[in-house]
Order: sequence, then structure tokens, then C-alpha cells
Amino acid sequence: MKFLSKFLLLGLLVTGFMSPGMAAEERGTTEQAMAMVKKGISYIKEHGKEKAFAEFANTANKDFHDRDLYLFAYDLNGVNLSHGNNPKMNGKNLIDLKVGDRFVVKDMIAVINSKGKGWVDYQWPNPVTKVLEMKSTYVEKVDNYFVGSGAYK
Repeated sequence: MKFLSKFLLLGLLVTGFMSPGMAAEERGTTEQAMAMVKKGISYIKEHGKEKAFAEFANTANKDFHDRDLYLFAYDLNGVNLSHGNNPKMNGKNLIDLKVGDRFVVKDMIAVINSKGKGWVDYQWPNPVTKVLEMKSTYVEKVDNYFVGSGAYK
């Protein structure tokens, strides 16, 4: 009986130590979000923005959808050109979108206008958990619009 108890305890300990690592693997990282943006911009340059925006919205395309990572694009007036998680946003002017205390799209446009690329932190619903979480998003300007992807913290 002692052997069985020790075996079960060992199993629980191993499972407990594995869980945090497994949870981390379920989330994309900021490095992966930035890499996805770079990949999306390369795709735009090679195939054109119309085809690229369609692929950003295609959830079957694993190049642009990885766990909780996805791509989006906005013009500099705040109109959503493509949203990899919520196609209902496509074509809508979201310049005044406020989540928590932040005007998310305005903050992204401010970074684009001042630096051409960079990071914006804000709260956003996680597509996997459906919970409002802190997110750090990398945005980069392309012509008169920008592409972004973010990782949940």
C-alpha cells in the first residue's frame, strides 16, 4: 500500500510540475507575435494586400493563426481591414474603440505615426479563454495601414 501511495504522490507531483509548462505552451509569446507580423508583411509584399487580408481572416491558415495569436490590419483612420479572430470587425471604423481605460486603435495609430512600429499594451478578450486579459501587441506600418499581432500576458 505504501508503494501505491508513493507512486500516486509521484504522479501528482510530476503532473503539477508539468502543468505550468503546458499552460505556457498554449499561449503565444511576444516574440512569436512579432514574427507573425513580419511573416504577414512578407506575405502582403509577395501576394498583395487583398489576398493577404483574406488569409489573415482564414482560421484554417496556421501561418496566421497559432493558439491565441492571429493577425489584424487597420488603416490609419481606424478602419479595420482584416481581423483574424473576428471578421465582423472588417470594414468598421473602430477609431473610438475603448476597452477598459484605453482607446486601443488610437493608441496603435499613435505608435505607428510616431515610430512606424512598436508595442501597445491593453486589455482584450482572449479568443481561447473568452476572458478579458492584458495583451501586448506589436504593430508595424505598411504603406497607409498597419499589421499587428499580440500575445496575452
